[in-house]
Parts: sequence; structure tokens; C-alpha cells
Amino acid sequence: MTTMPPSPFSLSVETRQAAVAVRVEGDLDYLTSRELVDAVTVALTRRHAARHPVAGIRLDFSRLRSVDSSGLSALLRIRRLADEAGLALHLDERPGVLERLLDMTGTLELLTSPPGNVSPAEESTGPGR
Repeated sequence: MTTMPPSPFSLSVETRQAAVAVRVEGDLDYLTSRELVDAVTVALTRRHAARHPVAGIRLDFSRLRSVDSSGLSALLRIRRLADEAGLALHLDERPGVLERLLDMTGTLELLTSPPGNVSPAEESTGPGR
């Protein structure tokens, strides 16, 4: 049996105009999804500790190659973090692979709705379940 090496994955985090911006590159999957959640958590914690206002979280997927259910789960956890902090979540430059996953699962509106507009039932089960 041939084992494929893991695909390259990287994150770059910066602050742009009062938003935490994270560029995701590579495959967002079981092996990498926790890294994305951790990066967002750390960035928000640092901004809060430094008392710099943050208005939102922007995730740039222009270099995303693939995403699986673990990646979707990470996005839902980030949505919860955004809601807890009262921040908008933006999913920028979504490639077709991410659009299809969000469409199939009915989670695009849930993930991109204004802060506080997610009901507890939707948050735990997702729409249409």
C-alpha cells in the first residue's frame, strides 16, 4: 500500500482594519482543522489582551485546495467563537470545493449571518437537520 504524504498546509494571520485576517492554504481536513481554530483563538486572545478593538474575523480561502467534514466543523467552532465575542465572520474568496460543501450542508447562511443571529438549535445541529 502506498502512503501519500500530507499536503502542504499553512496559515498566515494578520490584523487588517480592526479584523483578524487568516489566509488558509492547502487542505483543511482532519489533520489541519484544529490548527485553524487554534490560530483564530490565539489571534482573538492577543487582540483582546492588547485592548485593540476587533470588529470581525476574515478567513481568506483563495488558496484552499480541499475541505472535509473536519474543516466544516472547524468553521462552525470559529462561528461560535465569533458569536461569543460579538464579531462578524467573513468567508472570503471561497473556491468551488468550499461552496459545494457549504451548499450541501446548508451552512453558508449560518456561518456568515450577523453576530448573535444563530439560534442555539441551529448552532448545535445546523440548518436542515
